[in-house]
Amino acid sequence: MSRKPELRGRAARLARLFPPHSGSGRPGSGQAARTPFVLLVVLLLGGGLIGLLVLNSALSEGSFKLDDLQKETKSLTDQEQALQRDIDAYSAPDALQRRARELGMVPGGDPAFLDPDGTVKGVPGAAAEQSAVEVVRPPEAMPLTAASPTPTPTPTPSAPATPTPSSATPTPGR
Repeated sequence: MSRKPELRGRAARLARLFPPHSGSGRPGSGQAARTPFVLLVVLLLGGGLIGLLVLNSALSEGSFKLDDLQKETKSLTDQEQALQRDIDAYSAPDALQRRARELGMVPGGDPAFLDPDGTVKGVPGAAAEQSAVEVVRPPEAMPLTAASPTPTPTPTPSAPATPTPSSATPTPGR
């Protein structure tokens, strides 16, 4: 004859939240209350694992894209450096002088400068004689054979060039 003591206050409120427990130890009454909780925990764990799998896949895909973009950047940087070396080679003073001589240019004389009021400063000098400078023509300008020299075109007077409607390109955005 054991009687349970009467619960008061906070303990009474907590006791009302739990279902009554029979002393017989039947699994049916306690099992019914645990089933939704177990299902919720299993669903949360499963959802978390699936979420981690999706996140890991997205990170791996991003890593592969990053690797491809880094390879492309390296390739483009190498190409830019090669082009810069070519530009530097063509703009070197000795290369410019050689190309100017190939085109038949000669070094100029002393320069003269004009002031805004029209006075000349300095004494201009004449360029070197053509005969004193060796002119080297590029291979594409030389005739193929000595027996058949290439004819030189004679300049013909022509009308001033006017743009035709088909060759005029419209300005974008207008």
